[in-house]
Amino acid sequence: MDRNRGTSEPAELNDLLGDWSSAGGPLYRRLTDAFVRAVRSGDLRPGDRLPPERPLADALAVSRATVVAAYDALRGSGLVETTRGSGTRVARGAAAHRTPPDGRVPGGQATAVIQRLLTQPPDVISLGQAAEAGGPDLGRALLDLVREGLRELLRDAGYHPAGLPALRAAIADHHGAHGLPTTPDQVVVTTGATQAVILAARLLLGRGATAVVESPGWPGCLDVLRATGSRLVGVGLDSDGMEIDRFAAALAAHRPALLYVMPTFHNPTGTVMSAGRRRRVAELAAEHGVPILEDSAHAAALAPGQAPPAIAAHPAGGTVVTVGSLAKAVWGGLRIGWIRAPRGAVARLARLKALDDLGSPLLDQALAARLLPTLAAFAPDRERLRQERLATMARLLAEHLPEWRWQPPQGGSVLWIRLPAGTDARVYAQLALRYGAEVVPGATMDPTGAHDDHLRLPFSFVPDTAAALVGRLAAAWAALPR
Repeated sequence: MDRNRGTSEPAELNDLLGDWSSAGGPLYRRLTDAFVRAVRSGDLRPGDRLPPERPLADALAVSRATVVAAYDALRGSGLVETTRGSGTRVARGAAAHRTPPDGRVPGGQATAVIQRLLTQPPDVISLGQAAEAGGPDLGRALLDLVREGLRELLRDAGYHPAGLPALRAAIADHHGAHGLPTTPDQVVVTTGATQAVILAARLLLGRGATAVVESPGWPGCLDVLRATGSRLVGVGLDSDGMEIDRFAAALAAHRPALLYVMPTFHNPTGTVMSAGRRRRVAELAAEHGVPILEDSAHAAALAPGQAPPAIAAHPAGGTVVTVGSLAKAVWGGLRIGWIRAPRGAVARLARLKALDDLGSPLLDQALAARLLPTLAAFAPDRERLRQERLATMARLLAEHLPEWRWQPPQGGSVLWIRLPAGTDARVYAQLALRYGAEVVPGATMDPTGAHDDHLRLPFSFVPDTAAALVGRLAAAWAALPR
């Protein structure tokens, strides 16, 4: 929404209305209710002009009659008014119709993904999550903790804002085995990787600052950076990672306060930044005095040597803050992440962590301390499972959606799908919801428009769920107006 003009473009309104089409009832009533929520929440404000019926219908993948009926219902309720020559606007008195908050997540590119985590309708398969169930190794470690370590753990007072010492030591050893010498006092344990990114962004960014990011990127992390009041500048990727010439140009043109990168198993492209590219990124950032926030949340499951050393391992002399997590390596329900940083930064990050929650749950940390040293041993089995799931998804796509194109990812558990030329993934996403599949379109990961014809497709589902998902996607694709 451009507040200076007071006019909403169809694509912007599509994002603002969220997943309205997955509700029950006639389409026009679902759309009407979505407009009512947007007005009552303040996302649409008095005087904002709504798009004409035909462009909005095209953006939402509905008939013009559906939009006309919704606008008529809104006019009947007094929420909008239509004036010849001026179009349809939110009524001046609409703000008086506000209701208490309805529990929906406000603002940001990741709104729909996060909202789905809160609502979790049983009949929708979400492409916003690339997660698997916990494995038997997790269960065994939990039983061992109960039998052998619980009594001693319960003698502890329970407050460790920077993290349980045993886990900080295990994380330091983990990084050391992967070519990044680390001591326990360089580690802060967090409640998942998202909190790690939040704390690092609070430390390194401020209102009005600029952050350079990879484009495309995961919207949940980009929203965290935006929440500091910072402006984001995107730099594209090639097969080796962030394009170095464009990164150098962004450094010169914008004088950023931070570089945020995901060098190992980039989300959503699956790219692994090459060792040479990591070195150049570290050198350029150090030369310009720009700290690096290195998100390695997808790398913990790797055995040593499976990926190049972290950017923080390059002796360029700059500040590098590295984020890790067990969510992808072990289980999404084990909300343990961490930050590896220079000692001075760790002290400040620990204070921020203490202000948030006084420390992550100790039982989870004790379990993580037992699991972390075993991850390398399970890496071959996890890779075999990943390849099997990838092969299953590739076969299903070739059979049911042969027009879709993608490059085999170097790692991770998602495909970066390119739709046929001229297809807007946002329009397709609205239609897919009606068939029970939540699609994350490229526009949420790159607001420049360069990836509007892309979508993110996890392949970590069990075979039966993968088959059901592709069936729903294919049915929505067949129904998409060309």
